Amino acid sequence: MELEGRVWILDDDDINTDVIYPGKYTYEMLSNEDMAKHALEDYDPNFAKTAEKGDMIVAGRNFGCGSSREQAVSTIQFAGVVAVIAASFSRLYYRNAINQALYCIECPEASEYARTNKATLHHKSVKLDPEKGKLWIGGKEFSFKPLAGQASEIFKAGGLAEYTKKKLASA
Repeated sequence: MELEGRVWILDDDDINTDVIYPGKYTYEMLSNEDMAKHALEDYDPNFAKTAEKGDMIVAGRNFGCGSSREQAVSTIQFAGVVAVIAASFSRLYYRNAINQALYCIECPEASEYARTNKATLHHKSVKLDPEKGKLWIGGKEFSFKPLAGQASEIFKAGGLAEYTKKKLASA
């Protein structure tokens, strides 16, 4: 299964969960649509206004550091993002992403290439084949380790909640 969208290049390391989804909204009961309006608002106020379904984010090291709030994953999903490609991820963010079926692709080479060439690549086409471990940014191909084992099963089920329902139904 190949995904294609526009790339958003966030040229920073250590983008934390409060930047992805501002903490001031954490305890408000917002609809998915309202959460999407606040995606990355402290990083790029135009992100939520212009993000489209199928978009992908490229960032640096330690993406999603900070608290373990699941809203930091779901807010960008609600804004249309289908994958985040980074040099590395916070372990908590990475696990929350699997649990919510958001592709988190660890590929330092792709991160460096996109960030180095941000002026020509930002908002250009990006393709991703998560099952084959292939990624194309600006026509340049990168390889990464695809999900395997139980993490892959959780993802294919549509996230941890759906995976658990299927497991319980077959027990």
